[in-house]
Amino acid sequence: MKNQRFPLPDVGEGLTEAEIVEWQVAVGDSVEVNQTIVEIETAKSLVELPSPWTGTVTALLVEPGTTVDVGTPIIEIAVPDGAGGPAGSTQNGTATPAGSAPGPGGAPAGGDAQDESSGSVLVGYGTVEAKASGRRRRHQAAPAATAVVEAVDTRVQAAPASVAQPVKAPAPAAPRPATPAPASDTGTTTAARARVLAKPPVRKLAKDLGVDLAGVHASGPGGIVTREDVVSHAERSSVRTLTHYPDDEPWLASGVVSPDGRQTRVPVRSVRKRTAEAMVASAFTAPHVTVLHTVDVTKTMKLVAALKEDRDFTDVKVTPLLVAAKAVLLAVKRHPQINASWDDAAQEIIYKHYVNLGIAAATPRGLVVPNIKDAHTLDLLGIAKALAGLTATARAGRTSVTDMSDGTITITNLGVFGIDTGTPILNPGEAGILAFGAIRKQPWVHKGKVKPRWVTQLSFSFDHRLADGELGARFLSDVARVLEEPAHGLVWS
Repeated sequence: MKNQRFPLPDVGEGLTEAEIVEWQVAVGDSVEVNQTIVEIETAKSLVELPSPWTGTVTALLVEPGTTVDVGTPIIEIAVPDGAGGPAGSTQNGTATPAGSAPGPGGAPAGGDAQDESSGSVLVGYGTVEAKASGRRRRHQAAPAATAVVEAVDTRVQAAPASVAQPVKAPAPAAPRPATPAPASDTGTTTAARARVLAKPPVRKLAKDLGVDLAGVHASGPGGIVTREDVVSHAERSSVRTLTHYPDDEPWLASGVVSPDGRQTRVPVRSVRKRTAEAMVASAFTAPHVTVLHTVDVTKTMKLVAALKEDRDFTDVKVTPLLVAAKAVLLAVKRHPQINASWDDAAQEIIYKHYVNLGIAAATPRGLVVPNIKDAHTLDLLGIAKALAGLTATARAGRTSVTDMSDGTITITNLGVFGIDTGTPILNPGEAGILAFGAIRKQPWVHKGKVKPRWVTQLSFSFDHRLADGELGARFLSDVARVLEEPAHGLVWS
């Protein structure tokens, strides 16, 4: 038997680090080739890593909740002598995963943890330079993170997303101490405390509750501090009930609560970190312009009702978003200039002859934008099936790097949260994003008479380097025309 160490591979397109979420094996367990051994979280999604060998686990080298760089050994497995395993060759007891390219001189690129370039990759991915040192996150990682996400997902489906649930923050380990006086004013504060007017029972109550009488507003006659004053002050200073949505629980649980219970600090990581970086880069790189349009979508609502009764659409979810997606694709067909990206380094505009339609999705792990590949080739039923697949995968936290790469234009559905409109920020590398607002029944002038009609608001943000105001306005107008009269789609298809 010989011990082999498995380094963290690059699970997709240049990612340099990942967090160990949960081990699926323990020391002493027997494992088979391709058996899942660990679940990791990258800046993109949750990923399950398979074992490269058949053998016995001798050591777990990284604790759950720790973020490590690509190439860092994470597990040690005892492999029978002479069994190199289908995963590839080894060097100095460290594994090179399947598909790794050999390094200089024919040696595997995996190498030791001390190698400057790990070269450890999964099949089909290139190598990436990474340091071998691990970095421990300052939070308490839940050993069953996957179960938490799944449980939260179930709760979200069972209750409306707009209903907030009050959840108490964890109680402090000890009673809240009296507020300390600033060092420079110790003498003054002590004297002020001595001058506070309060009866002995009130002073005892304040001591029991950890309340500094010098900071209590006195409401009694002659400036005396009453029992009610002390109780009221203690309640204002106590741990507050924290109200949040069920989807917030996974990241909130990973935070550290302050000693007084009034704050929770959560490390910025994974999807939230990636989203922040991308949005900052987009907001300060592409000059955004947003145009808005209020639209009568009564005929779209009638179409949605009819499709729900159509036997071809029995197994898919039909919503107004489906029609909006088709409207965007038809508008791109009429205005292909909007389906482009700006290459700043080459000083070129790249016009895309395909449409990968992004759908912004709120998930327990944060905002992700997977896209429907070659959406322009799909009919309405094909788009409905693709939307259902993307949504289910995103909510399960299983969206792949490929699903979120190479998007060309995006839709964000604000209406699902009851929001009328907004000014969305462009997904990096794209020229446009449409915000689809809530659909409400409102008074509307229709054929010269005021009638109740289904109305929504659309807003379209675009990159002013790539599109002038006229192009942006015409594009949004065509999207609105399809939603007002879906029959236009038959003419433009």
